[in-house]
Amino acid sequence: MFKDPIRERVGRWIAGDIALSEDPGGAIKRWREIFGMSQTSLAEVLGISPSVISDYEAGRRKSPGVGTVRRIVEAFVEFDEQHGGKVKRAFAHMFGTQLPPDIVLDIREFKEPVDGRTICEVVAGEVAANEELLDQKLFGYTVIDSYKAVLGLSADEFTRLYGLTTERALVFTGVTTGRSPMVAIKVIGITPGMVVLHGSLQTVDPLGIKIAEILRMPLVVSRLPSVSDLIEKLRKCAI
Repeated sequence: MFKDPIRERVGRWIAGDIALSEDPGGAIKRWREIFGMSQTSLAEVLGISPSVISDYEAGRRKSPGVGTVRRIVEAFVEFDEQHGGKVKRAFAHMFGTQLPPDIVLDIREFKEPVDGRTICEVVAGEVAANEELLDQKLFGYTVIDSYKAVLGLSADEFTRLYGLTTERALVFTGVTTGRSPMVAIKVIGITPGMVVLHGSLQTVDPLGIKIAEILRMPLVVSRLPSVSDLIEKLRKCAI
């Protein structure tokens, strides 16, 4: 599909996900939104009407064949490269050395975009900052041991917590005040779509709330009783 080994692997990953999905049209929509490509832009590349893309994604039209899927994936990757290669770099990180399993407890993409309000309900959350931003779409989540991540991850490794897109929920466990993970996010300079804090904290440290407000990022405290409960609930939303 591509001469570049990373592009080739990215392309095969996405094409396989679409082909094996029980809802190929929904998978196309999910990937299109991850790449930040509009229906109109994709249609222009493929030389078809935007309504055809809409029909594919909504299941009103028979799923595209292998050839069309290949052209769609090529369009996604080329669009990404023309706009800085953000998704390709995320894949390259993901294909690299795996993060320690005692730090990254779970990392998954959602079956389809999920808004922050839904995640807040799933984790039995209380909003600490920026409730008005909970309507934005999230494409996945990462559950992290807060203490080990802050002490043990390099800046490069910390960026891998974001999976394929920064529009995801970073869920920190073992949290006592919420100060350290929020400071780490501020220092790294990459803002996730949402942060969930889970642990023994009763209230979030004022500095953590201030950072969330500055970064314009929803901050939620999960009141689920255990980390296993947290992961179990989140996995029901994931691929």
